[in-house]
Amino acid sequence: MKKTTLTVATAPKTSTFQMRINPEIKAQVEGIYAQCGMTLTDAINAFIQQSINVEGMPFLVTANSKQALREQAISQLMIELDKGEKAPADDSISEEDILKEFGIEL
Repeated sequence: MKKTTLTVATAPKTSTFQMRINPEIKAQVEGIYAQCGMTLTDAINAFIQQSINVEGMPFLVTANSKQALREQAISQLMIELDKGEKAPADDSISEEDILKEFGIEL
Protein backbone atom coordinates (compact mmCIF):
# COMPACT_ATOMS: atom_id res chain seq x y z
CA MET A 1 0.00 0.00 0.00
CA LYS A 2 1.25 3.47 -0.90
CA LYS A 3 2.14 5.63 2.10
CA THR A 4 0.78 9.13 2.14
CA THR A 5 2.38 12.26 3.52
CA LEU A 6 -1.04 13.66 4.33
CA THR A 7 -2.24 13.70 7.91
CA VAL A 8 -5.79 13.37 9.14
CA ALA A 9 -5.59 16.94 10.42
CA THR A 10 -4.39 18.53 7.17
CA ALA A 11 -5.87 16.32 4.44
CA PRO A 12 -8.91 17.59 2.53
CA LYS A 13 -12.04 15.96 3.88
CA THR A 14 -13.97 14.82 0.81
CA SER A 15 -15.07 11.31 1.86
CA THR A 16 -17.67 10.34 4.45
CA PHE A 17 -17.77 7.50 6.96
CA GLN A 18 -20.91 6.33 8.73
CA MET A 19 -21.42 3.80 11.50
CA ARG A 20 -24.21 2.59 13.72
CA ILE A 21 -23.80 2.71 17.50
CA ASN A 22 -26.07 2.31 20.50
CA PRO A 23 -27.18 5.80 21.63
CA GLU A 24 -26.30 5.13 25.29
CA ILE A 25 -22.81 3.97 24.39
CA LYS A 26 -22.38 6.96 22.07
CA ALA A 27 -23.39 9.37 24.84
CA GLN A 28 -21.01 7.66 27.28
CA VAL A 29 -18.02 7.81 24.95
CA GLU A 30 -18.82 11.40 23.91
CA GLY A 31 -18.70 12.34 27.61
CA ILE A 32 -15.32 10.66 28.01
CA TYR A 33 -13.86 12.47 24.99
CA ALA A 34 -15.44 15.78 26.00
CA GLN A 35 -13.42 15.61 29.24
CA CYS A 36 -10.33 15.54 26.99
CA GLY A 37 -11.59 18.48 24.92
CA MET A 38 -12.39 16.25 21.94
CA THR A 39 -15.48 15.32 19.97
CA LEU A 40 -16.21 11.76 18.90
CA THR A 41 -15.10 12.75 15.39
CA ASP A 42 -11.82 14.13 16.79
CA ALA A 43 -11.23 10.85 18.64
CA ILE A 44 -11.96 8.72 15.57
CA ASN A 45 -9.61 10.91 13.51
CA ALA A 46 -6.91 10.49 16.19
CA PHE A 47 -7.44 6.71 16.09
CA ILE A 48 -7.12 6.70 12.29
CA GLN A 49 -3.98 8.87 12.37
CA GLN A 50 -2.35 6.70 15.02
CA SER A 51 -3.24 3.57 13.01
CA ILE A 52 -1.41 5.13 10.06
CA ASN A 53 1.55 6.09 12.27
CA VAL A 54 2.03 2.55 13.64
CA GLU A 55 0.77 0.80 10.49
CA GLY A 56 -1.70 -1.26 12.50
CA MET A 57 -3.99 -1.16 15.49
CA PRO A 58 -2.74 1.55 17.85
CA PHE A 59 -3.25 -0.69 20.89
CA LEU A 60 -3.03 -4.36 21.90
CA VAL A 61 -6.12 -6.34 20.94
CA THR A 62 -6.75 -9.60 22.77
CA ALA A 63 -9.77 -11.68 23.68
CA ASN A 64 -9.62 -10.14 27.14
CA SER A 65 -7.37 -7.08 26.93
CA LYS A 66 -8.09 -5.83 30.47
CA GLN A 67 -7.23 -9.18 32.06
CA ALA A 68 -4.19 -9.70 29.82
CA LEU A 69 -2.80 -6.26 30.67
CA ARG A 70 -3.44 -6.85 34.39
CA GLU A 71 -1.59 -10.17 34.24
CA GLN A 72 1.32 -8.58 32.37
CA ALA A 73 1.52 -5.78 34.93
CA ILE A 74 1.46 -8.22 37.86
CA SER A 75 4.11 -10.38 36.19
CA GLN A 76 6.36 -7.34 35.64
CA LEU A 77 5.75 -6.18 39.20
CA MET A 78 6.73 -9.59 40.58
CA ILE A 79 9.96 -9.52 38.52
CA GLU A 80 10.78 -6.07 39.92
CA LEU A 81 9.95 -7.20 43.46
CA ASP A 82 12.23 -10.21 43.02
CA LYS A 83 15.03 -7.89 41.90
CA GLY A 84 14.39 -5.80 44.99
CA GLU A 85 14.70 -8.83 47.28
CA LYS A 86 18.18 -9.38 45.90
CA ALA A 87 19.18 -5.73 46.24
CA PRO A 88 21.01 -4.35 49.28
CA ALA A 89 18.74 -3.32 52.15
CA ASP A 90 17.92 0.38 52.28
CA ASP A 91 14.76 2.45 52.53
CA SER A 92 12.78 0.09 50.31
CA ILE A 93 9.04 -0.56 50.31
CA SER A 94 7.69 -3.96 51.30
CA GLU A 95 6.00 -6.25 48.78
CA GLU A 96 2.77 -6.03 50.77
CA ASP A 97 2.81 -2.22 50.63
CA ILE A 98 3.45 -2.21 46.86
CA LEU A 99 0.63 -4.66 46.21
CA LYS A 100 -1.69 -2.63 48.44
CA GLU A 101 -0.71 0.64 46.72
CA PHE A 102 -1.60 -0.79 43.30
CA GLY A 103 -4.78 -2.48 44.56
CA ILE A 104 -3.55 -5.98 43.73
CA GLU A 105 -4.95 -8.90 45.65
CA LEU A 106 -3.17 -12.22 45.11
